[in-house]
Amino acid sequence: MADFRVGRARFRLPLSALAPGLLALAALAGCSALPAPSVQAEAPQTNRAGVPLPETVLAQSDLTPDSDIRHGRLANGMFYAIRQNGTPASTAEVRLVFDAGSLDETDRQRGWAHYVEHMAFNGSTNVPEGEMVPLLEREGLAFGADTNASTSFENTSYRLSLPQSDPALLDTALMLMREVAGELQFDQGAVDRERGVLLAERRDRDNYQLEEALDRYGFETPGARYVERWAGGTVATLEAADGAGLKDFWAGHYRPENTALIVVGDIDPDAVETAIKARFADWSDGSPPPAPRDYGSVEFDRGAAEDIHIHPALSERLTVFRVAPAQNEADDSAERREAVLRQIGYDAINRRLKSLAREADAPFRSAGFGTGNVFRMARVTRLVVDSVDGQWERGLIAATSEYRRAMEQGFTRAEIAEQLAELDERYEQAAAGEATRSNEFFVNRISRWISEGRVPTTGPEAAERYFAMRDEITPDAIMEALQEEAVPLDENALIRFRGRSEPEDGGPALRAAWEEALAAPLPEQAREEAQDFAYTDFGMPGDVVADEIEPIFGIRTIRFANNVRLNLKHTDINKDVIFVRMTLSGGRLLESREDPLAVELASRIPAGGLGAHDADQLETILAGKRVSFNFSAGTDAFTSTGSTRPDDLAMQLQLMAALITDPGWRAEPVARFRGMLPDYFARLKATPSSTFASEAGAIMSDDDPRFSQQPIDAYRALDFAQLRQIMQPVFDNAPIEIAIVGDIDEDRAIDLVAKTLGALPRREASFTPDAAALARSFTERRGTVVLRHQGEATQALVQKIWPTRDDSDAMLNTRMEILERMVRIALTDELRERLGQAYSPSASNAMSSIYPGYGSFTIRAQVDADAIAAADQALTATIAKLRDGPISQDLLDRAREPYMASFDNMLKSNQGWLALADRAQSEADRLARTAAIRERAEAVTVEALQADARRWLPEGGALTFFVLPEGVPSPISIDPPLAPATASP
Repeated sequence: MADFRVGRARFRLPLSALAPGLLALAALAGCSALPAPSVQAEAPQTNRAGVPLPETVLAQSDLTPDSDIRHGRLANGMFYAIRQNGTPASTAEVRLVFDAGSLDETDRQRGWAHYVEHMAFNGSTNVPEGEMVPLLEREGLAFGADTNASTSFENTSYRLSLPQSDPALLDTALMLMREVAGELQFDQGAVDRERGVLLAERRDRDNYQLEEALDRYGFETPGARYVERWAGGTVATLEAADGAGLKDFWAGHYRPENTALIVVGDIDPDAVETAIKARFADWSDGSPPPAPRDYGSVEFDRGAAEDIHIHPALSERLTVFRVAPAQNEADDSAERREAVLRQIGYDAINRRLKSLAREADAPFRSAGFGTGNVFRMARVTRLVVDSVDGQWERGLIAATSEYRRAMEQGFTRAEIAEQLAELDERYEQAAAGEATRSNEFFVNRISRWISEGRVPTTGPEAAERYFAMRDEITPDAIMEALQEEAVPLDENALIRFRGRSEPEDGGPALRAAWEEALAAPLPEQAREEAQDFAYTDFGMPGDVVADEIEPIFGIRTIRFANNVRLNLKHTDINKDVIFVRMTLSGGRLLESREDPLAVELASRIPAGGLGAHDADQLETILAGKRVSFNFSAGTDAFTSTGSTRPDDLAMQLQLMAALITDPGWRAEPVARFRGMLPDYFARLKATPSSTFASEAGAIMSDDDPRFSQQPIDAYRALDFAQLRQIMQPVFDNAPIEIAIVGDIDEDRAIDLVAKTLGALPRREASFTPDAAALARSFTERRGTVVLRHQGEATQALVQKIWPTRDDSDAMLNTRMEILERMVRIALTDELRERLGQAYSPSASNAMSSIYPGYGSFTIRAQVDADAIAAADQALTATIAKLRDGPISQDLLDRAREPYMASFDNMLKSNQGWLALADRAQSEADRLARTAAIRERAEAVTVEALQADARRWLPEGGALTFFVLPEGVPSPISIDPPLAPATASP
């Protein structure tokens, strides 16, 4: 659905599956021209969305594209783009994208574009129904994670993430994509079998959030067709779909000239191009081209109007907006210059709004201002205000004042300097990191070129262009560019309110508040002197007392005299990228039955700033620095994790040291926490999943408060005074272990840690939690518990949980992880593919590394409320087959190969190295255990897995949950009470 991105000041509809996320730097720009494309067939100069074709985009622009992208168009009209890239090494990404989506459907075809996407996995000329996914699983691709597809308003995209980029697997991937493009069968039996999956997916996604989004679309652009073209379609049109109709839609829209194929990875471009031509050159379309895409219309001269949308689970939000024609400028250096100026303007206004939200008595929880396109039809400028219940008017007046002050009085040089510092860092990083960007990054770069007409420029070119214009960036130039795009929010603006209760006097009250906000006198611009960072000296640098290289992964392990541990690993994976993690022992093990929320507020500590700088001052001080300032409570430790660069590593470590030596403990974050509690609790029973998450813990733990949802008043009672008493001993004495991985100079990193965390007073060498903190048990209760949600009347959830044990037996844990994948495949084959009851049944193995003896194995499926008993029987029968019947070697291979592929690729990312290094000293035994994963996996047999299933997933051994809508009869004779949790026969 729509995504509001304050940072880029863009309000973007899901215009294309080609551009997930639309990374801000994905199109920062190159140095030499792309190779000349191959001979092209005659084709229109734009795609179906009106965007110029990729070749035309380049011909019409003065920007220099990425010279490493090889592109061409086959004689049949199919476009392709290939880029060699070595990050992650020996992997590849393959995308096949069709210029066809839900906007291409007629009224009777609603949902059919998505139906066709599903049918791509259900039988083609050379791949029988049900064989595509198993074929890929045997090659190491997990369904969902590595093999997937998506349908948007304008596009349908198919994705294969190849764990190895060897020629054989690439050829298999291209073969399968060719099957999707021109060989699908649409057997009526297969269509009928898949229908239930489509209906299940539609049911699962149909909730209060979708309802709110569709209402918003309808009010903003009532004449636009996308408002009634959600990809899920309608129940009636899905039930009416047949093989012949779906095939006609596919044949008319899956045409060579509507298709782009993208291959990025550790590949030989010559070989890939040859393979593409061999696979796709004979593809031709035999159907007439589809009618031009109808986007509907947008009324630009609408008068003032208001809309109110109420739902018990919605937080309070007020949006003021105006609509104007889209500008659709061609992508060239002049437009990129204007885009930089506009971005600075939007970011400066949003920075002001963030400052207001941080105040002690903040007028709103958050607010944002920005402009974005609705396809190529219109642009919408919005001021969005999220407020505490009942405070919408105060929030609107405050946010409007800041918006007006910026637009009428302009920007100060100080606030523009802060934004420029941020941009300096981003462009420097874009230039430095170009050679080690990920495959996904380059796929996005190419995708934006195809779907949005954005020239695929490179990071170095973009940085050169930015720094060449930097001296011309003035407050006046920024305002001129901003006013050129932003639609004025005046007395004719449209106003939309959403929340749990309607404002008193409804629409007239909204209009009156807006008029008051427009007429209110503007305050003077506050001026605050810039500060220097106050935390650069932590005393005498610490001495290194131990320095070794562990033999398995080559992690350098350091111990300082104060017992602070440091683990280092240099990698060349990403240029100028460093990951840092500080771990302090304790975490939620410091909570108890008597005080189950003891560290609940721990993650809010950074929002209180530091003793010498509040959070807002700190943001200004850190502008232009690539550092992170966060803190979180895990089960057995607190962590602070940052991504930085060599030039900022010292600042990152200073921040971490300052966080634990002089946290600000200001009250504002606690007030914001309390303000969001009504929203959080209003959503607890809004869906089956949220209901289960909030209520099942108490039942599974026999009401252990540590694992049970506490009442709202318990959260309201929390404050920093209570948390400080708990955290001060942690900050002063708890063991610290630091991991630094990436593009590092190891000796310099040691020196910087010595001057910061290594310089602190001596700390404890180890942490021993109380025995009571480690005690965790699974209820003896069995049978079925019924929970009730307040969401859609058709939605239900069935979840079955077996107690297991901890993960101390490495071989058993490996087998259980593979068993989890086997169960997931078996559930998908049964509940999704054969029965059509569930869209995404799942399984999970959770054997604790912290709580001795504790673990669980879970299976679940979201189903129709009327089918919950049948789904429960199917879940039970599926486990019984694995437990009692023979397990095929093929099923084991389909589960094991993706598992081993994920291990093989784990250390091809800095995040993987960070996870390995973060406790390389305190949990050194886990290094050898990790290294042996493949060996253990290869030793797993079907006989051992079946024995594990019999032992850990016995008949009658699960605690079953049915989560049903309120008022829907339960399929079991009694709705058991939630408490007390007693054993069931």
